[in-house]
Amino acid sequence: MSNHLTNLTLRVWRQKGPNDSGHFEDHAIEQISDEASFLEMLDILNERLINDGKEAVVFDHDCREGICGTCSLMINGQAHGNQRGTTTCQLHMRKFKSGDTIVIEPWRASAFPIIKDLMVDRSAFDRIIESGGFITAPTGGAPDANLIPIPKPVADSAMDSAECIGCGACVAACPNGAANLFTAAKVSHLNRLPQGQAERYKRVEAMVETMDEYFGSCTNHGECEAACPKEISIDVIALMNKDYRKAKLKNRKDLSRT
Repeated sequence: MSNHLTNLTLRVWRQKGPNDSGHFEDHAIEQISDEASFLEMLDILNERLINDGKEAVVFDHDCREGICGTCSLMINGQAHGNQRGTTTCQLHMRKFKSGDTIVIEPWRASAFPIIKDLMVDRSAFDRIIESGGFITAPTGGAPDANLIPIPKPVADSAMDSAECIGCGACVAACPNGAANLFTAAKVSHLNRLPQGQAERYKRVEAMVETMDEYFGSCTNHGECEAACPKEISIDVIALMNKDYRKAKLKNRKDLSRT
């Protein structure tokens, strides 16, 4: 495959801190290989800025393999860009044409305050996980694969939910800034497995109500599923809502017995 070189204009959001109003800054960047990833292109931009004695653009990144979920960018108004099922670090410059202007912004959600430039604070997700995204049963070492019989459809659906990398694209894409897809994926992963049954209703109640403290409400736009780099289905939201309704009834009954 031939290696084409692309000339681009980058319109990048710059913001010194949470209390700064922020602004867009334009940069012409030339001779970018179409084999470069989007983050590699930003690395090149930063190298040039530093060589010119300017401040580099701050952005989140870690694994660069589509696993960690930190590469959270709005690219031309779309979370992670226009290629479905792809994180920003997996997006390559061959998806753009020479002469394009690319608008690069941070996640836009009140629950994700901007730290600097393209980096946001996603610790609201941590609060949701801390409230119930775990099991307390001692599981010991890894058991034999067939020791606990789990129907394959259940195992498959739990693993589908476990694919969530917590990037926040669902929140950024949602017009309400809702985190229902993220929360539902984390709830469904544990609530479908035998090890998660003991705390099933306590878990879903705690996680949903913690979510409601920080994020907006889901109105079934479906933008979250479209933006999710792991293509997690909004079916998990229905399962979470079902468990939450049961939890409110069950937990109320349990409380009345004490």
